Amino acid sequence: MSIAQRIQQHFEDSAQVKLAALAAMAAPIEAAARRMVHSLAAGGKVMACGNGGSAADSQHFAAELLNRFEKERPPLAAIALTTDTSTLTSIANDYRYEDVFAKQVRALGKPGDVLLAISTSGNSPNVIEAIRAAQAHGITVVALTGRQGGAIAALLGPHDIHLCVPAERTARIQEVHLLAIHCLCDGIDALIMGETA
Repeated sequence: MSIAQRIQQHFEDSAQVKLAALAAMAAPIEAAARRMVHSLAAGGKVMACGNGGSAADSQHFAAELLNRFEKERPPLAAIALTTDTSTLTSIANDYRYEDVFAKQVRALGKPGDVLLAISTSGNSPNVIEAIRAAQAHGITVVALTGRQGGAIAALLGPHDIHLCVPAERTARIQEVHLLAIHCLCDGIDALIMGETA
């Protein structure tokens, strides 16, 4: 297979996974956007966490809320728990890496906030601990996963929301994660600006 054929295959595979994800994810993405807007309108905030590419997605999402997405609007309270290297490394060094997000959730989160927990596999130990910390503090969890949700799927309660990409390949899951994040940002803006019911 030539490089050109490989590129074409990537595009075709990505398009197919995105179309399959639409049916599975549209309703929970809407529910997540509404939950986030409810939290923000009540003075809450959205926290986000993940590892590797999911850490980058967490930062991307927080930046779109705190600054702006596609339209001008007031800044929204969002924080990526992946960005403070002093906090991350001190927790990992003094305790364990599994606690790097959970300790921040316990310190910064309050009832009514939302945690966007991103894990491609659904099995990231530090994301799982963050979910447990959020649930213990009355914080809604929006889990963004793939591969049937892994261990995270079993942790989610009736008030949590699961956005699970129906795919196995990491690259395809991450591509849909970015699309889901943009859908969340657009939905949040539309609800805040009164552009939709």
